[in-house]
Amino acid sequence: MIFKTIIITLLILIMISLAMGLFYLWQDRDNKNSTRTVRSLTFRITLSITLFILLMVGLWMGWIKPNDTEPQTATQTQNPGEPGMPQ
Repeated sequence: MIFKTIIITLLILIMISLAMGLFYLWQDRDNKNSTRTVRSLTFRITLSITLFILLMVGLWMGWIKPNDTEPQTATQTQNPGEPGMPQ
């Protein structure tokens, strides 16, 4: 549960940093020497790389598991003896 909380927190911080970068870009459009936009977007890239590495480590350590993408057939989803199943 802590791992998922960390992932969600990083995603929220990434979105906040992206919004701050847009805000600084809008506010500093007349000031050509401002580096606030670059710093904000650099921070976002750092958070994104950290999130990616954390997800890879979590997958490798078994803390998170990928979803099964194969569709189940009708015989796999119904128990024997249920209506609609051949006997």
